[in-house]
Amino acid sequence: MKALVPPHIAFALFVVLCAPSWLTVPAYAQDASPWQRDGHSALRLLAGSRSGTVLLGGVALQLQPGWKTYWRSPGDSGVPPRFDFSKSDNVEAVTVLWPAPTKFDDGAGGHSLGYHDQIVLPLRIVTKNADKPVTLRADVSYAVCEKICIPVDAKAELAFTSVASTEDAALFAALDAVPKPANIGDPNPLTIRDVKREGQSVVVDVAAPEARDVSLFVEGPTPDWALPIPAPEAHSPPGVKRFSFALDGLPPGAKPEGAALKFTLVGADKAYEFNVNLP
Repeated sequence: MKALVPPHIAFALFVVLCAPSWLTVPAYAQDASPWQRDGHSALRLLAGSRSGTVLLGGVALQLQPGWKTYWRSPGDSGVPPRFDFSKSDNVEAVTVLWPAPTKFDDGAGGHSLGYHDQIVLPLRIVTKNADKPVTLRADVSYAVCEKICIPVDAKAELAFTSVASTEDAALFAALDAVPKPANIGDPNPLTIRDVKREGQSVVVDVAAPEARDVSLFVEGPTPDWALPIPAPEAHSPPGVKRFSFALDGLPPGAKPEGAALKFTLVGADKAYEFNVNLP
């Protein structure tokens, strides 16, 4: 003999069995915003765990095969991404951190610096009040390039609410790819040994265990300095890989003497950042 189930209980069971999975599991905060897609790329925000007044977030970018986007210093051509976080709630300041870039042909005889496939740019977020809700709102302008470059404008929004975010592993991996601060002559296997002037050129000697996997990039004191990408010299002293670049691309009236340059040294699995005052 079958037991009869009252109609109201039968309906409740039907709702539970047929409900989508998000209704039958505990409710977790969303740690990533929806993807904002254009024809060749997609962008979203990532939120790290909520703890204290300084939070870790990220801007995740996906690029179609063959397409690239730019680093903060784009190289011989290109435009760097621009970020506006001013519409955020309970956010005092946001600092974009930059994983080491890749050098690629720009299609015009030069080289550009940037990223392909996918990249996460970590964000260091300082809140105004650690006890109040935080919502990050980002207006991002960037370019994606294959044979031509296409400008993209994206908007994304994300609340930071998780005590333990599901995006922490991705954010810490991206943070690990950001070049570490270093000083000339540090006892690292990969380091800059010396920076010197030779007329209107700058010569940089690098100690590197595997010289073929080393790249060197340079930036001036302000974004309007457009210094060339340092090129490896054909002949280097024993034990070093020598790079050099001409003091071209300075803004009108700027003097190279004493200029604060930033060098980014990228190896196969390590990258370092050196702040140097030019002799």
